[in-house]
Amino acid sequence: MTATDSMTPDTDGRYAVSRTIPAAPRQVFALLADPARHHETEPTDWVRGSLEEDPAPLTKVGQVFGIEMFHVNTPGRYDMHNRVIAFAQDRTIAWEPGQYGPDGELGTGGWTWRYDLAPAGGAGEGTEVTLTYDWSAVPDQLRKEFGLPPFPPSFLEESLAALERAVTAQ
Repeated sequence: MTATDSMTPDTDGRYAVSRTIPAAPRQVFALLADPARHHETEPTDWVRGSLEEDPAPLTKVGQVFGIEMFHVNTPGRYDMHNRVIAFAQDRTIAWEPGQYGPDGELGTGGWTWRYDLAPAGGAGEGTEVTLTYDWSAVPDQLRKEFGLPPFPPSFLEESLAALERAVTAQ
């Protein structure tokens, strides 16, 4: 963790980590709202890529975007469909991962990913990004089945570092 990073411990089923990224909020948000680039925010190869060849940018609550995933503790490759649950242009974006059931309904497990952005310091000083992974709404049985949380808070720190690399490489 650098001097510009901060982290809260697991409190009631959530991790929150912050980092100042040397880019404007609109630049950071544009990457987060682009499903084709989500793999660039991943510190491992868990997130592979968009399920759509040319996915539309995220613009509103209720949108669903599909992501190809891979994890050694599952059958390997699998698909996740994420429903946007919070959207404020250049400020907040959040989604709840899920999978479509045989009935065609998107079922979610109760965990969410959320990014909150705020200008850091004066003009041109970057963006304070807070990444929150929240599993507080996951039923106990699913928490045990999936081993939630599936990673330590350092995973979020690494995710924000990957986000910084992706944004500043543009």
